[in-house]
Amino acid sequence: MDSHCHLQDRYRPEEDELASVLSEAAAAGVGGVVCVGTDAPTSRQAVELVRTVRTEISAGGGGGPGGALPGDFGMWATMGLHPHEASSGVEELELALEAALATDPELVVAVGECGFDYHYEHSPRAQQRDAFAAQVALARRHDLTLVVHSRQAWDDTLDVLRAEGPPPRTVLHCFTGGPQEARRCLDMGAFLSFSGIVTFKGAQDVRDAAVLCPLDRLMVETDAPFLAPVPHRGKQNRPAWVVAVGEALAEVKGVSPASLAETSTAATRTAFALT
Repeated sequence: MDSHCHLQDRYRPEEDELASVLSEAAAAGVGGVVCVGTDAPTSRQAVELVRTVRTEISAGGGGGPGGALPGDFGMWATMGLHPHEASSGVEELELALEAALATDPELVVAVGECGFDYHYEHSPRAQQRDAFAAQVALARRHDLTLVVHSRQAWDDTLDVLRAEGPPPRTVLHCFTGGPQEARRCLDMGAFLSFSGIVTFKGAQDVRDAAVLCPLDRLMVETDAPFLAPVPHRGKQNRPAWVVAVGEALAEVKGVSPASLAETSTAATRTAFALT
């Protein structure tokens, strides 16, 4: 299961129709995807895409985004404000989230992605902190999972989570830390989601963190269209390639790919309280 990808128009290459992207993933053995919002517009579109695909799957019709998908293919949405967008404030996102929960509560499973990004710092750090704290509170208020983006900001990320109280279900997406950061997150009760970075030659710290992570709290993602795994590195990433990430993690963990697929899918279902 691809626990984190971006399939909205802003992120999906123009030549890739949603139907073909999802059908390709299903054919590769992917059983479901979580489409992640990064601001109010992409969060609303994530919900719209999930609604459309689910309707098509239920109808069993061809031609729509879900028409060629198996009946048990799962798709869910998150709604969040990425730290790059933190300076715009969370008010519009909060209104969008409350509207979606009022009409489609079963489609929205998490608040996020949200957190800190000190690599680019597109928003001032103080505003990143305020936006993150507000979204932690939103997740707790609505009993939703929290999806956390943390890049070069482990201390501040964990400080805010401790201060606000981490939601019972918290996911550190695209985990880029080493064993020390992994232990700190796991001790807080978080799930760790690993991306194609685990396949990169220079990412031994991330692989060491995966070794440390219990299988029942280890998830797999693409972060598509970003971070395509080896052997696809440099290309636009796609949910079908989560299989390559899973295979790399299986090797790191010393288990079979089939076993890793089973445990990571179960962890994803638990992390997002999926039904």
